[in-house]
Amino acid sequence: MTTVFAPIRPKKISEQIVGQIKDLISNGALKPGDRIPSERDLASMLSVSRPSVREAISILEAMGFLDSRQGGGTFVKVLTEGTITDPLSKLVGENDPEVLHALAEVRMGLEGWSAYLAAQRATDADIAELRRFCEIMKLEAAKGGWDTEIDSQFHYAITTASHNSLQTHVLRSIHSLLQATIKVALTEFYKQSGFIDLLLAHHCNIADAIAEHKPDLARQLMMEHLKMVEEKMSELLAAKS
Repeated sequence: MTTVFAPIRPKKISEQIVGQIKDLISNGALKPGDRIPSERDLASMLSVSRPSVREAISILEAMGFLDSRQGGGTFVKVLTEGTITDPLSKLVGENDPEVLHALAEVRMGLEGWSAYLAAQRATDADIAELRRFCEIMKLEAAKGGWDTEIDSQFHYAITTASHNSLQTHVLRSIHSLLQATIKVALTEFYKQSGFIDLLLAHHCNIADAIAEHKPDLARQLMMEHLKMVEEKMSELLAAKS
C-alpha cells in the first residue's frame, strides 16, 4: 500500500516559543502595543537559551506579529495594521466631513458591541481602568476639557474589557481614523455650552453600566453617545454642502 504517513520530528525550541507567543496574542493575553519581556527575561522565564529566543522573535517579526524597535524593545503589532488605514488616512487627514460621518457610523457598530461584551466580561482590573479614565476626564473637564488621546484610550479600554482579541486588533488598526472623529467631535462640542458636562456624563454612565454588568444598557448608552458624534458629523457635512 502507498504510505500516507510523514515522519514525526521533534519541534525546535524556537518553534515552541513562537507557538506560545502566538497563542498569547490570539487569546488576548498579549494585546496590540504590549511590550514583551526582554530576550534575557524571556529566556529565563521559559528556561531556554537566548539564541532560541532570538530566533523565535525574528520568526515572529517576519510573520508580522512583533515589531522590534532599536533600543526600545519588542512590541505586539496590530494584526490588521496597514490593511485598512492606508487609503483612508489621507482623506481623514483632510477632515473630510463625509469620511468622518462614515467613520462615526462604523464606530457605532464596533463600539456598541464592545460595550455589550465588556459589560458581560469585564474583570475588576478592567473596571478599575475605566474608572481611572473617568477620574482623569473629571479633572480635565474642570479645566475646559480633555484631549483626544484620553478619550480614545477610554474607548480602547472598553474594547479591551470585551476580551475579544480580534475586536481589539480591529479597533487598534483604525487608530488614526478613530482619533480623527474624536478630535473633530471634541473641537465642535467644546464650542457649545454644557457639552463638556454632557460628554463626561456619557462616558461615566457607560463605565457604570459596564461595572454593573448590564450589557444591554451599556450598548444603549454607547450607541447614544456615538449617535451624538454621528449627528455632529452630519451637521459638518450639511454645512459643507
